[in-house]
Amino acid sequence: MLDADFFRRWMVTAAAAVDREAGRLTELDSAIGDADHGINMRRGFQAVTQALEKEPPGTPGAVMVLAGRELISKVGGASGPLYGTLLRRTGKALGDAAEVTAEQLAGALRAGVDAVAALGGAAPGDKTMLDALVPAVGALGGPGSFGAAREAAAKGALDTVPLRARKGRASYLGERSIGHEDPGAASSALLVGALAQVAGA
Repeated sequence: MLDADFFRRWMVTAAAAVDREAGRLTELDSAIGDADHGINMRRGFQAVTQALEKEPPGTPGAVMVLAGRELISKVGGASGPLYGTLLRRTGKALGDAAEVTAEQLAGALRAGVDAVAALGGAAPGDKTMLDALVPAVGALGGPGSFGAAREAAAKGALDTVPLRARKGRASYLGERSIGHEDPGAASSALLVGALAQVAGA
């Protein structure tokens, strides 16, 4: 069973991963975006960490809703609304339960990913964060699935390299978007990797 402390540790671990990889995320974004993804994500997850320390929520759902709210208010560009929607919708799907199972987390994350797809109008193959998130959520749920989700997200992010962007800022580049890893998929893989790390996978 996964409690509020597990979810707090997930967000703090994700913040550390984003901080560590911020330079790489911004480098990826400089090729096909606005060269600010790492900077924005670092600022957003630092705010999440501070908010969780200030007033730790008591349920998994409340942790995710708080994290989503902070990302929406602190992260610029499209990433804030998209990541904020992912976490807030996941939190709302978890409800008020004090503990949840891995299967319940998988279902809630699927609701979050569906909300991101609806907000951005994107689908897998469009060279977005969904290319990492959709396979990760598909792998999540059963025994040993946290490690499988991490591997699926990492592969999904790398698989964006040969794709032509069809959504977001990168889509304006047309053919020139081919050959670059999508920064949103890369940061999504960090988020899933942090989940697996906290789960001990």
